[in-house]
Amino acid sequence: MTDFSSTLALSASGMKAQAMRLRHVSENIANADTPGYHRKTTAFEEVVAGGERTGQVRLGPVELDQKELARIYDPGNPLADDAGYYDGSNVDLVVEIADAREAQRSYEANLRMFDQARQMSSDLLDILRR
Repeated sequence: MTDFSSTLALSASGMKAQAMRLRHVSENIANADTPGYHRKTTAFEEVVAGGERTGQVRLGPVELDQKELARIYDPGNPLADDAGYYDGSNVDLVVEIADAREAQRSYEANLRMFDQARQMSSDLLDILRR
């Protein structure tokens, strides 16, 4: 049964990490038009317990994308400098939508693995009861 438990834990950690990744992508999309906003990026880290690799993953620290901010010409904007420009955000909606789809598909794959392991453990218990 420990193999089934570890499979459930692995799948659950993947779902949690992808859900958090999707949250950051959503924040980026929501702030795409916010002046001065830097896109949030994250990376996955492997969970190590007791000096041993568990195979589980978690989201690493959130970092701000240092790509240059878009310069927007709008002399009527209160944030504009003397030349009429202000800093926009560095969020690319195409990239964010692609990241959102990738996170969603990875979440669904982990969910299918979780359901499969749960079903297999349930079937095993049914066989052992006979």
